[in-house]
Amino acid sequence: MLINMKQMLEIAKENKFAVGAFNVADSNFLRVVIEAAEENDAPAIIAVHPTELDFTKDEFFQYAVSRAKNSSVPFVIHMDHGDSLASIMRAVHCGFSSVMIDGSLLPFEENIAITKEVVDVCHKIGVSVEGELGTIGNTGTSVEGGVSEVIYTKPEDAAEFIEKTGIDTLAVAIGTAHGIYPKDIKPELKMDVLEDIKGRVDIPLVLHGGSANPDEEIAKAVQIGIQKVNISSDYKYAFYKKCREILSTTELWDPNAIYPECIDAAKAVVKQKMELFNSIGQAAVYRKENVQPWRQEQN
Repeated sequence: MLINMKQMLEIAKENKFAVGAFNVADSNFLRVVIEAAEENDAPAIIAVHPTELDFTKDEFFQYAVSRAKNSSVPFVIHMDHGDSLASIMRAVHCGFSSVMIDGSLLPFEENIAITKEVVDVCHKIGVSVEGELGTIGNTGTSVEGGVSEVIYTKPEDAAEFIEKTGIDTLAVAIGTAHGIYPKDIKPELKMDVLEDIKGRVDIPLVLHGGSANPDEEIAKAVQIGIQKVNISSDYKYAFYKKCREILSTTELWDPNAIYPECIDAAKAVVKQKMELFNSIGQAAVYRKENVQPWRQEQN
């Protein structure tokens, strides 16, 4: 079942769990996310960065949308870190049910302006919108980028940003980074910042850069009030680690001889994240609530 992010995360918020957003860059990763979600009866978000959409091409998502719509568990197909109205509209035309406009590097008022522009367009067709305040770090190991020094979300700005933009979800910066952290860096999330933000706003909150952070910190963030956690590097790393192992011991070149074990390795990571987010078995809540499939609605 394909739904939008507002539908997905309002139920997560009410039932105190988070949903994983797993970046998908080809059919193998789409299979990993969908099969892991179905095997564990867990809701999931298929996230796609603009560079990943460039690689997979628009036509690929005809299959992705069809696969999600025909599943027994709820999915969102989400544009991750959309950088312009053009990239947002490309995702909308591909059938994405949710988008993120990332104006986090802009001055506050400019971030509000571009985010509101996207909200005004997308809400007319039932597409939910995520905005971002503060910045995510960059470990240098991810195509998603980031900044060298994290700018933490100012709790006092969060309520104003939500009110002026009308966003459905807010991505907050509390110390995470995109990619896998170097061995000499130990991430520490500022839970006091998250708690302060949570006390000021009512909409679902999002944590980017969820890979490679200590499990206990992610679990604590979910307990405080994070409803969506973005995961990319952790499960892709597991996939390609297994792929390298197989390729180092064989001259085979057929995908069906190489990829099945890689898919299983990545699915194990996705399942572990779902356990951490307390989302396993939670697809049943959406069925109990009789959540209706999402459809783009033109006004």
